[in-house]
Amino acid sequence: MEHKADLKDIAKLFLKLGIIGFGGPAAHIAMMQNEVVVKRKWLTEEHFLDLIGATNLIPGPNSTEIAIHIGNEKGGWKGLIVAGLCFISPAVFITGIFAYFYKQYGQIPAVQPFFYGITPAIIAVILGAIFPLTKKSLKPTELIIIGLLVLLGSLWSVNEIFLMFGAGFLALILAYLKNRKQNKISSFLPLTLLQIANTSIVSASNTNLFWIFLKIGSILYGSGYVLFAFLDTDLVATGLLTRQQLIDAIAVGQFTPGPVFSSVTFIGYQINGVIGAMVSTIAIFLPSFVFVALLNPMVKIMRNSKLFSSFLDAVNVASVAIIVATCFEMGKETIIDWKTILISVSSIVIVFGYKKLNSAFVVIGGSLVGYLLTLI
Repeated sequence: MEHKADLKDIAKLFLKLGIIGFGGPAAHIAMMQNEVVVKRKWLTEEHFLDLIGATNLIPGPNSTEIAIHIGNEKGGWKGLIVAGLCFISPAVFITGIFAYFYKQYGQIPAVQPFFYGITPAIIAVILGAIFPLTKKSLKPTELIIIGLLVLLGSLWSVNEIFLMFGAGFLALILAYLKNRKQNKISSFLPLTLLQIANTSIVSASNTNLFWIFLKIGSILYGSGYVLFAFLDTDLVATGLLTRQQLIDAIAVGQFTPGPVFSSVTFIGYQINGVIGAMVSTIAIFLPSFVFVALLNPMVKIMRNSKLFSSFLDAVNVASVAIIVATCFEMGKETIIDWKTILISVSSIVIVFGYKKLNSAFVVIGGSLVGYLLTLI
């Protein structure tokens, strides 16, 4: 039986991850795996993989939901709230500062040189973290095949949720055929998704902002880039936000730590000031807390069922495959010259050669080296 952790320890860990968590969901998950599986041994590799797989089955920001899951596992409902809030708060606070100066001066600080080397370093951190997860998740031969199929599908831009459920149901069918004599399926509570009508909003009231972002947080699957497609439809097309403001919000989300959904804080501030930022932020993240609270008990139920254990294994493999595809796409966009190749290769050597080194040092090192190389 796993021991509970002190709420102060949960708060410290996720505040730290919220502050140093540059690079998007894949990097956040890599850092969490290093902290809770390798260093603290709060969770086993298999359990952590189960949480990744389960999280990919529900809407919302994946890394935030895994943080909430871990908090729930180690501290019950109080840990759930503490972990989620501590992981989200630094990003919201930093984004809020950018939002204030943007509204005052109409531009964001020129910090791009420092981010030149971050993504190549982050790719190395991600690869270092998923390597043990890959070894753990690829057990039977059929899972290797499923993983390769998902990897190809992800590289061909197939929707992530289709890949997740497709992998799970394919494994479910194979497990059923393999265990036809034991085909009694234990009770399974299906996940229901909150579907809210996509109405055209023409008012900038805080109530309308709340419903817009609650809807998005309740139905959005995929990466943060999918979030911006929703925002373009719900805010730019209805005149509440300019496209330039949306582009600048994307930029802020990319170069601040923590979940990219904190871009919503920036957007809410531009529309309705401090109250708009608070309302928008609460609305976009609220569904994640609810979904995780409902889903967490089901993870154990699914793992204890032979059929649904196969489903979860396949979803875990799909998760790893999608992370690999994400690294490949990130690499194509950012590893473009000898400078970024140098940062990437040296970061990989450090990550695999010094496994106990905190990944934050790799990210900070990549940022500083990237900045220095831009001066050449």
